[in-house]
Amino acid sequence: MASTGSGNEAEEAAKSSSQQDMTVLFVEMGVGYDQHGQDITSAAVKACKNAITSNSIPAFRTGAIPGVSWGEMKLKVVLGVPREAAHELDIPKVKAIFPYGDIIDVEVKDGGLVCSSGVAIEALGDKNDQCYIVNAAVYVGY
Repeated sequence: MASTGSGNEAEEAAKSSSQQDMTVLFVEMGVGYDQHGQDITSAAVKACKNAITSNSIPAFRTGAIPGVSWGEMKLKVVLGVPREAAHELDIPKVKAIFPYGDIIDVEVKDGGLVCSSGVAIEALGDKNDQCYIVNAAVYVGY
């Protein structure tokens, strides 16, 4: 797991360095959950889709940012994932949902939630009644 959000100096230096790799224009935020099957990757994919699917970014294609084209779009993804499930996260599958942009970093932090969905349905792949919830922040820039 990349970072635990402990607030130490090394973490702050790494965060500053990562943000210097791009000029951030905006941050999209989302939440995703997997009620059945206990699949943390599914929850993370849904969180990222939730963050990006209600937005259009014409500035990269219309020349609104002088000297910057859509091919120069950069993304940084930060995921809040329950610690107990983080080892099962398939980051390449999460990265695959982004239609364009150079993903410069995917940071996984302790976060999200594991709670009861109230029911376990074996036919839906449930091993138990746990529901996994993931939070996502997608930084968009160039």
